[in-house]
Amino acid sequence: MEAFSSFFDSQNRRRWSYDSLKNFRQISPAVQNHLKRVYLTLCCALVASAFGAYLHMIWNIGGILTTLGSFGSMIWLLSTPPYQQSSKRLSLLFLSAVLQGASVGPLIKVAIDVDPSILITAFVGTAVAFVCFSVAAMLARRREYLYLGGLLSSALSILMWLQFASSIFGGSASVFKFELYFGLLIFVGYMVVDTQEIIEKAHLGDMDYVKHSLTLFTDFVAVFVRILIIMLKNSADKKEKKKKRRN
Repeated sequence: MEAFSSFFDSQNRRRWSYDSLKNFRQISPAVQNHLKRVYLTLCCALVASAFGAYLHMIWNIGGILTTLGSFGSMIWLLSTPPYQQSSKRLSLLFLSAVLQGASVGPLIKVAIDVDPSILITAFVGTAVAFVCFSVAAMLARRREYLYLGGLLSSALSILMWLQFASSIFGGSASVFKFELYFGLLIFVGYMVVDTQEIIEKAHLGDMDYVKHSLTLFTDFVAVFVRILIIMLKNSADKKEKKKKRRN
């Protein structure tokens, strides 16, 4: 927790102004162009994911098969040499995004059935968090938050073991709630670390924008799913409380 508190303390110590928000002098023009390609590709991947969710609404295709297909497409993409067959790698990225959207489709359908505004609020909240933390990572000194990577990896490992134990021995509502918020904190942290890592790799000559877009896409979906589940759970708790008061 000290690492996360130091992140926010360092942001408070830095004097923010409109001029500071335009200060990207630490990022070279080549890296800035690379980031533009990364975020443009990320936006296209999000559109493809939304299309996948729409396909689930029509044909109810989301499930374990689309999840496995999404992971398979990611592995295929990562195993393809960079700077070769860029159209193929882009196709694999968008295929993975479509299948990922279909996998999240059942959750999105539940949100639409409960209250469509929950879905919109969850997406907007994720987008705002993504933009804020990405900009913070860009404005920070180079490699300032890369040390968080080890901490986040350890936290993610703990979360995975906790979920594994819950699936075997069963988990309570409090454990599930802890997993949700703890996972949300982890992937929000990854937004910062992955953004700085992409910038640092680009400075070192790694301009693989497809792979970098996949990394940010994974972070975005992970945060979006957790925010959506949290909001659905809060909505269900409110309805239950209202029923108890009426009775």
